[in-house]
Amino acid sequence: MTLTKSPADAVSAPPVPRRRPTRRTGAAVARPGFAWAVPATLFFVLFAVVPLVLVAVLSFTSWDGLSSPRFAGFDNWTALAHDPVMIQSLWLSLLITVLGVVVQTPLSLLLGVWAAGKQRNRAVLSAVYFVPLLLSATAVSVLWRALLDPNFGVPAQARWLFGDGNLLGMRSGAIGVLVFVGAWQYTPFHTLIYQGAARAIPQVLYQAAQIDGAGTVRQFFHITLPQLRNTMITSMILMVVGGLTTFDTVLILTQGGPGTDTTISAYYMYQKAFKSFDFGGGSAIALVLVVVATIISLIVVRVSRYDDMRSTSEGL
Repeated sequence: MTLTKSPADAVSAPPVPRRRPTRRTGAAVARPGFAWAVPATLFFVLFAVVPLVLVAVLSFTSWDGLSSPRFAGFDNWTALAHDPVMIQSLWLSLLITVLGVVVQTPLSLLLGVWAAGKQRNRAVLSAVYFVPLLLSATAVSVLWRALLDPNFGVPAQARWLFGDGNLLGMRSGAIGVLVFVGAWQYTPFHTLIYQGAARAIPQVLYQAAQIDGAGTVRQFFHITLPQLRNTMITSMILMVVGGLTTFDTVLILTQGGPGTDTTISAYYMYQKAFKSFDFGGGSAIALVLVVVATIISLIVVRVSRYDDMRSTSEGL
């Protein structure tokens, strides 16, 4: 027997509410228009693209900063290719950058993971540790130049450890001081990055590991490190760019000495442009730095598959 509804029942039946489409059901979400990107685009064009183009044009001229620029063709580039100081400065820049990455990465990683925990007095110790991050590079350089003074600084009081105390008077000592001062100032910055990333790791992963009997060390290598892979790549790229563009620390601490042993490319650019009044040659060095930093960053992105970065918490 088939039951049918009467017209009265159909009219009196309450309407079924329709669900509003949400993001999870695959409904299209309106994205901000291009107008939102106009201020940032203009800022980038005016303060990044336009200066870079002007530097590229200037690298093909001969200009002392006073008279009108004169087209010089590839003279500046030919001179750089045969300049031993320029070649040495590139190697020094790469060396200091690599040493900075090797020193700062494990320190900032371990300190960041520790600062993300719930230890007693962690907040106070973290605040004290982040003080160097609040200081300018100039202030930090002046501070360490006074502390490392061979006559009145720490080396003068501990000659059994530092010998004659003139660390900045020899090549290895000067390079070591530059790496140490850079790590002292910028490790807190990368520590802050790792701290935020470590706090974002789901605690359910650690709880499951504890149930399986995994200790602290095993959890660090099998959970924390894989979860911080993307953060590590980002931090290393920032270290590479920062290392290749280091200038003020060298200017105040070593001034490129002893001799030219710490004359990195950024400082050599300053010498060319503002001491020798060769702004064409200085512009060529600046363009070389941009190209080298871009190539290294692209290599890191390519090798690490940074462009394919996905969330390490998918499926949770």
